[in-house]
Amino acid sequence: MRIGSERHTYEWIDSWAQLPDSSQRRAGWAHHGMATTSTGQVVTFHPGEPRILVFEPNGTLVRSVEVEIANAHGLCLVNEEGRDLLWLADNGAAGPAQVVKVDLEGRTLARLERPDLPCYREGRYSPTAVAVHEARFGGNGDVWVADGYGQSIVHRYDAQGQYLSSITGEEGAAGPFRTPHGLHIDRRKEEPELYIADRANRRIQVYDLEGRYKRSFGADVLSSPSAFAIDPTSGSLIVAELRARLAVLDPDDRLVCYLGENEAVCTLPGWPNMKDEAGQTVRTTRLEPGRFNSPHGIAADAAGNLYVTEWLIGGRYTRLTRCESADTR
Repeated sequence: MRIGSERHTYEWIDSWAQLPDSSQRRAGWAHHGMATTSTGQVVTFHPGEPRILVFEPNGTLVRSVEVEIANAHGLCLVNEEGRDLLWLADNGAAGPAQVVKVDLEGRTLARLERPDLPCYREGRYSPTAVAVHEARFGGNGDVWVADGYGQSIVHRYDAQGQYLSSITGEEGAAGPFRTPHGLHIDRRKEEPELYIADRANRRIQVYDLEGRYKRSFGADVLSSPSAFAIDPTSGSLIVAELRARLAVLDPDDRLVCYLGENEAVCTLPGWPNMKDEAGQTVRTTRLEPGRFNSPHGIAADAAGNLYVTEWLIGGRYTRLTRCESADTR
């Protein structure tokens, strides 16, 4: 099945990830991110176990590694001296809220402490995303962490893990963040920028890498921005929207098209799951090829193929294979 149009046309590969069946997989409520490695493999997290999963582009599982966190809600891949590493944000739904750096063998290499700020004397800390101003791209190694489910603040740490500062959305004209769910350092322009998925405000806020507000956009075309990926073949920003679609934006932040749009499903009882006759929440039977249910994590590879995880019991892993003919349409 094909979705999209013109240069953003894709073949929908349903149930792409070849993950062994288990009771943990069927019962786990997937809530995690995605990334691609320097060799083109795809990294994500198990829906019901504390495991990093690494797949070949064809969906073959090549590595399953246990880690010391319950849920890699936010997953950011970095490369340090030729070595792929992962920053993981665990929102604390099934254990302690924490942000850790691990290698692809699951070993913990670093941990970021929650800032000692007045808002945390009684308020919850629940990190959802990480972005790194990587040295390999000319950055200083700063690590940005979104407390998306807690105090709706974005924190900045230096390369050694020392807390530096925070931003709240009140620095500019747009106003306070409400669920800053995803982060992305955009390097398409001469000066890199920090994109923040200000989800509950239905917009994206943009800052420079010193934490200065630059602009806000998307309130007229976005419903629930949650995560980001860059299509390197077109320079487009692909935004995972929790309310059942992907939004494709050009380098000037303008909407190009939606992919897999299915927002009507979000109005059905129990979404993103279903209710059984006893009123219990169960995995949905409403999933269908070509239509999303609840995109939560996204990644793109060097060829412009997209990989999407969704937020629902049992998880859903989809590949959108970029059509070669899209360049000539």
